[in-house]
Amino acid sequence: MVRAGIMDAKERVELIGGELVPMSAKGIRHERLKTFVMMQLARKLPEPLAFTPETTFRLSEDTFVEPDFVVYDNPAALEGLNGPSSLLAIEVGDSSLAYDRGRKASIYAAFGVRELWVIDAVRLETRVFLEPAPLGYRRVTDVRTEAMLTPTFVAGLAITLSDYS
Repeated sequence: MVRAGIMDAKERVELIGGELVPMSAKGIRHERLKTFVMMQLARKLPEPLAFTPETTFRLSEDTFVEPDFVVYDNPAALEGLNGPSSLLAIEVGDSSLAYDRGRKASIYAAFGVRELWVIDAVRLETRVFLEPAPLGYRRVTDVRTEAMLTPTFVAGLAITLSDYS
């Protein structure tokens, strides 16, 4: 579409069920918190696990999303990465918080993403989604800033957002 002149290369969109959905612009709170989370993942993620920031996560032929982070088994697995093979998807929500917790969480669940964290960039609280089902996640828990975030499928990783400054 960029080559055809339909859209600019810098436009931020996701493909959801064949529909182009514009993404919100990222603010400084989002970027600062995303940098903190990325540094935590880089320091604490056990081998051979890997993470990729802002990857085009292809959930199906007509659904591509762009999580802030996706954690998976090893770097070689990135090519075949899909919902069930991801261990954790992380979204940092500022202006997009309601969308990330609502429609986007439902999309992740429908495609079998086992665990999703949506971090509120303002309040520094995290909504953890587990047990995906076709119509949404069966378990949803809110985690306070000072509590330790420990993913279900990533042994040895723990992040505390109160460490963010």
